Amino acid sequence: MSFAASNAEIDYTRRQFQRVEVNLHGRYMLQDRTEHTCQIKNMSPGSAALKCSKIGKLGERVVVYIDHVGRVEGEITRVDSDGFALELVSTPRKQEKLAAQLTWLANKHELDLPEDRRHERVIPKKQTAILSMPDGRQYRSRIIDLSLSGAAIEINVRPAMGSVVTLGNMRGQVVRHFEDGIAIEFAVIQRRESLAEYLN
Repeated sequence: MSFAASNAEIDYTRRQFQRVEVNLHGRYMLQDRTEHTCQIKNMSPGSAALKCSKIGKLGERVVVYIDHVGRVEGEITRVDSDGFALELVSTPRKQEKLAAQLTWLANKHELDLPEDRRHERVIPKKQTAILSMPDGRQYRSRIIDLSLSGAAIEINVRPAMGSVVTLGNMRGQVVRHFEDGIAIEFAVIQRRESLAEYLN
């Protein structure tokens, strides 16, 4: 679907996908290249509603990096007093992946699993670590806290949301930015033994 989507195409997309109520955070970039923080109120594989302070214009193309979801892009089709709605532009494969992610998030909400607290987080004894990027760049970082499923690290760079990174020898992806660093979710649940270097 092109960005110049017809009303019929947009209506079809709205009917095709079911919206899921979510409470996700992220960042979005408008066409003027400015970036802003946002909260995603509801989402489907074909659309998303954002709560934000900087509101774009109808028809404007927007790129959004969403915690636990990654990068999506689309066109503004509705503007509200506190944000705007997007019709997402993606391949059928990307839509299937997004549908699976939203199903997981909906079930997670139903089960009332605490956000980012599936595993106990601890402050490691060894806090210095190297963060490696896929292109070979390496950065010294400080581990703020660590769990079997992820880590929060203080670092001067901001890899894009969804970027694949390696902390020490643990591969994961960036799922959140905060003032002094980033949060990483590991690709696989770690064993306590694999974290021994930092915990002992």
